[in-house]
Amino acid sequence: MSRPTHVPVTTVTTSPRDTKALDAPWPFTGRADELELVRRSVAAGRSGLVVTGPAGAGKTRLVTEAVRGADCARAAGTPETRDIPFAAFAHLLPETVTLHRAVHLLSGVRLLLVDDAHLLDDSSAALLHQLAVHGRVRLLVVATDGAPAPDAVSRLWSGELLPRLALAPLPREDTAELLTAGADTALEPLTVDRLHRLGRGDLRLLRELLTAVRQEGLLVPVPGTDQRAWRGPVPVTRAVRERTARVLDRVRTEERETLDRLAFAEPLPLDPDLDALDLRTLEDLEAEGLVTVDGDGATRLAHPLHGPVLRAAAGRLRARRLARTADRTGPALEAE
Repeated sequence: MSRPTHVPVTTVTTSPRDTKALDAPWPFTGRADELELVRRSVAAGRSGLVVTGPAGAGKTRLVTEAVRGADCARAAGTPETRDIPFAAFAHLLPETVTLHRAVHLLSGVRLLLVDDAHLLDDSSAALLHQLAVHGRVRLLVVATDGAPAPDAVSRLWSGELLPRLALAPLPREDTAELLTAGADTALEPLTVDRLHRLGRGDLRLLRELLTAVRQEGLLVPVPGTDQRAWRGPVPVTRAVRERTARVLDRVRTEERETLDRLAFAEPLPLDPDLDALDLRTLEDLEAEGLVTVDGDGATRLAHPLHGPVLRAAAGRLRARRLARTADRTGPALEAE
C-alpha cells in the first residue's frame, strides 16, 4: 500500500428531524488571547498543543474555532470504546493495523485534532504519543482536568512533547455577554452573578441552567429597563436533576440527611456537642468530593448548585423541619 499524503476530514450528517431537535449553538465569546495562541500553535512549522481544563469549560469549542476552515483530520475518545484497539482512529485506518503501520499511515496528515483524549483506548493513546514523538503531524489535543487518562496521553505535556494550555474559567464579563446572547435579552447583574456562580465555569451547565429558568418562565422584566431578572429557587428540570444526581439520589439515608442539613444551614461547624453532623458520614461525603471542610472546621457543600437544588427538591414538611430559624438559614439562602 502506498503511503497516503492526505487523510480526508470526516463529517457527520444529521437528518432534518435531528437538526430541529438540536438547539442552535451559542456564539463563541471571549478567549481572544487563547484563540490566537491555539492558532499560532498549529501553524506551519509548529508541533501543536494540548488544551486542558475542567469539564464544560469550552475546550472543544475553542479548538473548533481555531481550526475553522483548516484542512484538519479529527478523532475523539469515548467511554464506550476504551477497550477497542485504535477505536478513536478507526475512520482513518484500515481494519487491521499495527502501531508501527498506524504511525506510518497518519504521518501524512497535516493537522490532527484529538478531542477527549483522556478517553482514548490504550492503542489510540500510544499512537497519539508516537505521532508526537515523531513530530511529523501537527497535533491539537484536548483533555479534561481531573479525569483519569492513559499514561501515554498525560506524558504529552508532562514529558514536554507538546506545550500545554490550561484553560481557565470564562471571566464574569464574558459570561454576561454569553448569557445575553443565550437568553436573547439583557439580564440584570444579580442574575448574571448568580448564574455565573452556580455554573462555576461549566458552560454546558450554564446553558442548562438558563434553559431551565427560561422554560419555567422565571425570567421577569425589571421595571424601567430592558433587562430581565431571576429570583427564587432553582428549577429542578430533567437536565438539572441529571447534573445533580450525585446528591439527589443518595442511597444511604444518613448521607442525604447530612446533605440536606448543609443545604439549609451551611456552613455548619464540626462540633460533636451540637450533634448536627455525623463525622463518619461527613468523611465519606468529603472523600467523594461532595463536601468541603475549611481550617476552622466550617463544613459546606462542595458545589454551589447542590444547595439550591437540594432545597428546591425538599418537600414542604422536610424543608420546614430543616429551616428552623432565620439566623441559621440566612447564609445558605442569601443568594435566593
